[in-house]
Amino acid sequence: MSQVFDQEGRVVPVTVISAGPVKIVQVKKSDGKDKYDAVQVGFGKKAKTSKALAGHTKTNGNFKFLREFIVKGEENFEVGQELNTSQFEVGDFVDVQGVMKGRGFTGPVKRYDFKGAPKTHGHDHPRAVGSIGQRFPQHTMKGKRMAGRMGGHYVTVKNLLVVEIDAAKNLMAVRGAIPGANGSLVTITQSLKASKK
Repeated sequence: MSQVFDQEGRVVPVTVISAGPVKIVQVKKSDGKDKYDAVQVGFGKKAKTSKALAGHTKTNGNFKFLREFIVKGEENFEVGQELNTSQFEVGDFVDVQGVMKGRGFTGPVKRYDFKGAPKTHGHDHPRAVGSIGQRFPQHTMKGKRMAGRMGGHYVTVKNLLVVEIDAAKNLMAVRGAIPGANGSLVTITQSLKASKK
């Protein structure tokens, strides 16, 4: 993360994202053998790859990451087409999806922000989960919020404002934080929220 100053001199917290370029590796059509409309894109370079993957991406090179996106049938995409920051403008809103940082095995206070027990009157375990069961149906209900593994799942942060775009370096600065560790892979899509323009 970083920070920039707006026109009024206020500090704006931003996250700088290396947004491409990505190349279209495969186009799937609903009237073809795939029976649905989608595009498969590749990002990042890989030194070595399997023969199957090399054959699949032979027209575009070897990519470190391959991802598929469902698209509308009327949109026209071609194999080898490059997608970069030119797809977005300053003032647009985007949704960013990534894998949340893993927190390991955590208690309910950290995992679900439970208040915990009082620190006085003989309570010697203030971070314990407290009452769990009930008389009926004589077992712990599925989905009960208890201690367990936290993080490591996909999270989508919606409606992040695009603050700056560096087209030469394919960098994009969005307002606020995004999920994932530094250097992790994220997916950027146009938000349903209308732009400020």
